[in-house]
Amino acid sequence: MAEESRRQADARRRHELAQASAQAEAKAAQTQLDAFVLRLREAGAAPEPLQATLLNGTRVRTGLVGWYLNRARTLAVAPDGRYYQLITAGSALARFTGVTPQPSDPTLVIGRGGRDGETGDLAEFLDRAFAGYTGR
Repeated sequence: MAEESRRQADARRRHELAQASAQAEAKAAQTQLDAFVLRLREAGAAPEPLQATLLNGTRVRTGLVGWYLNRARTLAVAPDGRYYQLITAGSALARFTGVTPQPSDPTLVIGRGGRDGETGDLAEFLDRAFAGYTGR
């Protein structure tokens, strides 16, 4: 029984370390997103209405504005710096009613562990998006 308690304590500690690491990464990524939004504002790039992609591939409105970060238009940042992953589940009615995505914690590596789609450092995505919105 004592062995099980030690294993549980070790597992809990590993979980806490992983959470702390994820929080530190999100904080560093948020700093980059905030700088990106500031650069866009200074360059005069206006935010655009954002759409989400349903799991069946249909594009729907969200009621949000911001800037897309990738070519697939599935990642975006709002003018207040909140980060959105714009792939979501939705009913057939979502085509008419839209969806309301919730912000998520940003990461420093986009598409980590994914085999399809775009992957890379957040900084690279931000540089490409900045060039796309400002022509610079």
